[in-house]
Amino acid sequence: MTVLFQLLFRLFSHLPLPVLHAAGWVVGWLSFLLSPRYRRRLMAHVRQAGFSRGVALASVGEAGKMAVETTRLWLGAPMKVGWEGASLIEAAMAHGSGVLFLTPHLGCFEITAQAVAQRFGERMTTTVLFRPSRQPWLRDLVAHSRERPGLLTAPTTLAGVKQLIKALKTGQAVGLLPDQVPPAGLGVWAPFFGREAYTMTLSARLARTPGVQPVLIWGERLSWGRGFLVHVRPFPGLAEEGLSSDPQTAARQINQAMEMLVRESPAQYLWSYDRYKQPRQPESPDTGAAPQR
Repeated sequence: MTVLFQLLFRLFSHLPLPVLHAAGWVVGWLSFLLSPRYRRRLMAHVRQAGFSRGVALASVGEAGKMAVETTRLWLGAPMKVGWEGASLIEAAMAHGSGVLFLTPHLGCFEITAQAVAQRFGERMTTTVLFRPSRQPWLRDLVAHSRERPGLLTAPTTLAGVKQLIKALKTGQAVGLLPDQVPPAGLGVWAPFFGREAYTMTLSARLARTPGVQPVLIWGERLSWGRGFLVHVRPFPGLAEEGLSSDPQTAARQINQAMEMLVRESPAQYLWSYDRYKQPRQPESPDTGAAPQR
């Protein structure tokens, strides 16, 4: 079975993006129709955020596209990527300090790190955090495919967090998903679309590192397999009031920034993600220190 999955994964990685997105749309709807739990969670989260049923239904196909397009992103040929707001990254780099990229589970968040590495990798290495898969075949596949010129990965451990801090202090970049639910003890409760959600404190701690420039970024999935458009935004209100030193206030500020991005294209947010779940207990003192990517 493992060999079959590997073959299918590699086969899909060679398909054109329009074909992958068509297949992903089908996968998304099959998951929605066949899993009552998945369906209830997705619909409840969209309602909680105040969006329409139309947004919820559109997000079903988008979630499937996200799952299937990763085969091409990890193993296939590069895809067309456009930019909107890249000058903000140039400005952040001009300070000579580290750059912290923050993105929610919106659009194609895999493409953002790849696009940054491709465009800025000769001048700035980007390190992203990820939690290795429990499946050995997928873990090895991901570990080799995610790292490329200008792009490094760090495990979700204390050692991985130290790697991030070192990268920022040496003027490099770090990528995080602040809406990932952290393990117990590594977050605070803060509102996300009007409901309390356990929110990591790591993103705020890194953002407050002296000289670090926080930047919002997300990758829009264009229709009909036309590629992706990377949007870059300044962190709202940072110039006026800065990020609070109070963990709970800072978590609320970051959640509000993530909400702002989600509102740009709510149908491309991963509403099926269990954002409001209770945090799990860390597996050991050296694990669970950071979000999955």
